[in-house]
Amino acid sequence: MTPTLPTGCVIALVGAESTGKTELARAIAQRLQDRGTPATLVGEYLREWCEREGRTPRPDEQQAIADEQTRRIDAAAATGVVVADTTALMTAVYSEQLFADTTLYESALAAQRRYAITLLTALDLPWVADDMRDGPHARQPTDTLVRAALTGAKLSYAVVHGTGGERLANAWNAINSIAGNEGRPRTRAQSDAKPASWSWPCEKCSDPECEHKLFSDLIARRE
Repeated sequence: MTPTLPTGCVIALVGAESTGKTELARAIAQRLQDRGTPATLVGEYLREWCEREGRTPRPDEQQAIADEQTRRIDAAAATGVVVADTTALMTAVYSEQLFADTTLYESALAAQRRYAITLLTALDLPWVADDMRDGPHARQPTDTLVRAALTGAKLSYAVVHGTGGERLANAWNAINSIAGNEGRPRTRAQSDAKPASWSWPCEKCSDPECEHKLFSDLIARRE
């Protein structure tokens, strides 16, 4: 089944480092394209910035990076469906973790509220090191902050578990569920509409059995 996604629909992926956001975003965009839905993949501007500058941003540079991520997503959404490999919310989270700066959350969450579908990548993939990543110790605190921000803002999200094809299948199931009657995706013009009426209730839980059960129960109630 291919979900019906209108122009302006944004599928936003958020999550800690080395949880497969980029690979999953590419796979979702490719599947949409293969099934006849034109989709634009918007990459992570923060990584692009770090690679270009050869360093991590200073505190005073974070807001501009978050704003550029949002600008690129909005520009792509003006002409079609978007799969966003991270959002300004992740820059806000990193600002809190690294600099104890929480000032980026307001604008980041305002942007996140416009996105139709938010997928949070779980911590069940093995850590893969690279020059841009802090280390595996940072993943759980990042995950906790992302969940707290989304839950505190009353934004619905689905947690995606699994490896390889299973991870894509679980993401696809979540997209189909949210794009159904009750959780119909919101376009940019509908940004003030009531959000989808479900979310994972535990802001800190990263137990896949718990979240898999929640998702299975959700699907059963909607069938």
